[in-house]
Amino acid sequence: MLRHLLPCLALALTALPAAEKPNIIVIIADDLGYGDLGCYGAKTIPTPHLDRLAAGGLRFTSGYCSASTCTPTRFSLLTGTYAFRQERTGIAPPNAPAIIKPGTETVASLLKKAGYQTAAIGKWHLGLGDPAPDWNGELKPGPLEIGFDHCFLLPTTNDRVPQVFVHDHRVPDLDPADPLWVGDKAPAGEHPTGVTHRHTLKMDWSHGHNQTIHNGISRIGFYTGGHKARFRDEDLADEWVRRSSTWIESCKDRPFFLYLASHDIHVPRIPHERFQGTTPHGFRADSVVQLDWCVGEVMKTLERLHLTDKTLVIFCSDNGPVLDDGYKDDAVEKLGAHQPAGPYSGGKYSVLEGGTRTPFIVHWGGRVKPGVSDEVVCTVDLPASLAALAGAPLPESACLDSQNLLPALLGEPGAKGRDHLVQQDNGVSGNFGLRAGEWKLVRMKKPGRTQAKVTLKGRSENPPMHALYHLPADPGEEKDVSAEHPEKTRELIEKLDTILAAGRSR
Repeated sequence: MLRHLLPCLALALTALPAAEKPNIIVIIADDLGYGDLGCYGAKTIPTPHLDRLAAGGLRFTSGYCSASTCTPTRFSLLTGTYAFRQERTGIAPPNAPAIIKPGTETVASLLKKAGYQTAAIGKWHLGLGDPAPDWNGELKPGPLEIGFDHCFLLPTTNDRVPQVFVHDHRVPDLDPADPLWVGDKAPAGEHPTGVTHRHTLKMDWSHGHNQTIHNGISRIGFYTGGHKARFRDEDLADEWVRRSSTWIESCKDRPFFLYLASHDIHVPRIPHERFQGTTPHGFRADSVVQLDWCVGEVMKTLERLHLTDKTLVIFCSDNGPVLDDGYKDDAVEKLGAHQPAGPYSGGKYSVLEGGTRTPFIVHWGGRVKPGVSDEVVCTVDLPASLAALAGAPLPESACLDSQNLLPALLGEPGAKGRDHLVQQDNGVSGNFGLRAGEWKLVRMKKPGRTQAKVTLKGRSENPPMHALYHLPADPGEEKDVSAEHPEKTRELIEKLDTILAAGRSR
């Protein structure tokens, strides 16, 4: 009986009166690894603003996203449901329709019902429109149909076309005489690409990113027109800061929720000129410095408006690190001794720990005591946890895998995090990880990509479908102990199968 009362008890201890509801900002980085920040062990990449955020808040050593690629993690963060439960949640193509359908409960819709003003600023990559985006008309459904009052977006991801913004339902600054066209095949006539005009590129491609050229960089996909609406890659971070600061100031007198999705450090890594060369590791690490600056600017806005102690800030990443992800930007050549995934194996695209264990920082001046937490928390838990904080009812049919971990997120004494977590890759391979306490089961139906470390010691070229790792003794998942612990292996296989088949875990 006591076990069933504990969640209610935790909610009663943590929920706030309406007049004291904090502002909430979730800042999600892109492809940032566990070891990429100073506060997580980086020695040669200066990240003073994020280090300060961590020093003044709670730094999690077992903070996770739910997937090792961008679209499924973003889907899960907003909906509170594992992305593998819905079809078409893999990496979204340029002309993808809205993946989160109107009527779906999201963290934004829950907070909006609780009286919050809501905004999404930055990378979206969850599709727009139905059955496809109408780039020259109204781009709906989109964020405004799932709980956001305002959005200013990079519609896909910047290695995919088109390089335009979306403001609420439209592409701003479009010239009707120069309509925007986006397609999967090259348009008729001569269309310069990264193959035909490779000599014109200011950043060469290594694989796959060799179609339409914009700003001297070739991308995935084809588009024409919309020239007045196009942006310059180097200016993206400044735009996110400017838009975020302006919106925060406009909402300073009412509770607000800002979902700020940076494009750093995703490819193409083209930081602003003032950040280029600030590290010895090339544009990838320079983009980490730019990301750190962005966080610092947002915090300065809160300080200027006297909102620091009234704002809960959560910093996380959408997946682990990757080095060569399609462009020749010296990420591999200039890596040196830096370890993007810290002590963990794998990275983006992988269900090993480096794919989903990332920096995870919670800051709330005067409320969250500074410290380090080893509790397991995940971005999929933000809808249930933030709804509890705001006092918003959570429908039984919504947020199917989101747990209320608010006490753990706020560092309440004795609060516990997750006792298990499912990790996925892009969701189409059948590869999964299941962390349960100190144990980790890895299911590999197809060979995974593990680019974060140059070598993976002891890794078999033909691994078995299931491997078992004891994380305290083997954080790098280098020694499969399934043969030594057959009962634990069977237990976790059955547990994973049950979670996958159940349709929900909340």
